Amino acid sequence: MEGLMLARVLGELTPHLPLHTLGWVFPDETTAALLLDGPGPGEKRNLVLAYRPPQPVLFISRERLRGDPRSPFQRFLAARVRGPLLGAEQLKLDRVVALHFGGEAGFVDQAPTRLLFEVTGRNANLLVLEEGEGFEGRIIMAAREITGSRNRFRTIRSGGKYTPPPPYDKLDPRRVGEAEAQSLADLPIGRWRERLDGVGPLLSAELARRAELLPTQAPGEDWPGALAALCSLVNDPTVSEGVMQGGAREAARSEKAAALRKALAEPLNKRLTLIRNQLADVSRAEAGLDVAAVDREEADLLMAYASTVETGSSNAELPAFDGSGPRPVALDPSLSAVQNAEKRYTRARRREDVYERLLEREDTLRAELAEAEARVAHMESASLEELDALSSTLQSERPEKSQYGLRFTTPAGYEVLVGRNNKENATLTHRVGRSMDYWFHAQGYPGSHVVVRTGSKELAQLDILYAARLAAANSKARGSSNVGVDYTRIKYVWKPRGAPAGQVHYTDQNTVFVDGTLPEVATAE
Repeated sequence: MEGLMLARVLGELTPHLPLHTLGWVFPDETTAALLLDGPGPGEKRNLVLAYRPPQPVLFISRERLRGDPRSPFQRFLAARVRGPLLGAEQLKLDRVVALHFGGEAGFVDQAPTRLLFEVTGRNANLLVLEEGEGFEGRIIMAAREITGSRNRFRTIRSGGKYTPPPPYDKLDPRRVGEAEAQSLADLPIGRWRERLDGVGPLLSAELARRAELLPTQAPGEDWPGALAALCSLVNDPTVSEGVMQGGAREAARSEKAAALRKALAEPLNKRLTLIRNQLADVSRAEAGLDVAAVDREEADLLMAYASTVETGSSNAELPAFDGSGPRPVALDPSLSAVQNAEKRYTRARRREDVYERLLEREDTLRAELAEAEARVAHMESASLEELDALSSTLQSERPEKSQYGLRFTTPAGYEVLVGRNNKENATLTHRVGRSMDYWFHAQGYPGSHVVVRTGSKELAQLDILYAARLAAANSKARGSSNVGVDYTRIKYVWKPRGAPAGQVHYTDQNTVFVDGTLPEVATAE
């Protein structure tokens, strides 16, 4: 049941509140019906709350309903949720409704309560809350207890605090004017529900039918017709038989496309953020060249006038080479003038090396950025089939995850396992790998343990370089050039006593120098 449909039910009910209630009946184990006295003299109606997932509904019925409580929750509902129905409210146009009861005096007084109905598909629930305002408060009892083992993001426990669904920002279709409708003109009518509160798959299909458009068509210049269709949907949010039959398929396709679009957007946006941060590193490294130039100039001055600098000085003024006058130079008093100069030269070389390494990657990063941005732009208007194809493409580009690390195959056919975290590094090195397997790690950088499972066989140079590039690319040296990678047999690798997972010592290693990028033939099995 969708938000606009709920609003219509409450719209029929709320003008007549408060209403005297005549008790609860329970037609089945997941349906509760409240008998209302009114609004007219002698007129009685049932407010029916059917809370069975995945299709919960709330409606008003004049049918005579019967049934005793069939569960502890229904018995609690009948005994404790009593008194006049004072109010009914909806959380924006979301599928959450709160009913306020005034309580009842008797041999055992019943305090005022709230009955909160989450009309949310598979997560449908009915909860009794303490008296209060709005949609937060302590849960007295719930029809369905939701523990952390079932849903790690949101729990519902009797005695716990109820937190409503997170806030969102959508247009209220009851207040959409010409400006808002015109801003949606280029969006396919089937995706208007992404921007409109209270409109789900079925009402979205009904909106397309009333606007005489396919769900994949954007209204364009005909946005006034789409606005008129939306207004009619607000006034009468019922779904035609044709939509319920044929249109339901399109609604389901639209729902699947929206879910797939959301799932694809997260990794793509993370990739965009990563690439932009790496490009920002290039810009920062370029700015560091000016600092390196100053360091070199001061180092040259110190080397030229070293004999005039007093030992232990914290600063000196040295004649500039261009004749512009004395140049103040800060010094480390614990070092000589020559040592201060060497320190500046080292610092300048480090900045220049970082810039050169990052500059080598800049063109590749800009190409990756353009490709990722194009995918995001295409995804916004892609059909379900195109989204499926994009999902398959992205999946094929992602190395397959094995139980222990990422798995690759060397050119000679040996299995390579790459740890993804400290725990996996320890598992690969100390449990999975055998004593004569080869072990690789980037020299001097935190990163993955790479194990090549060869048994007692020797590795060819091509396989060594392949595994070394995997180790470099999966370390903090990723993207750099001329990265040193140590390799040895696992029998020469050990964990020091008391060291954390993944920390090792090793001997008998050899070293190769490779680029910190994945080898071109690296494919996961």
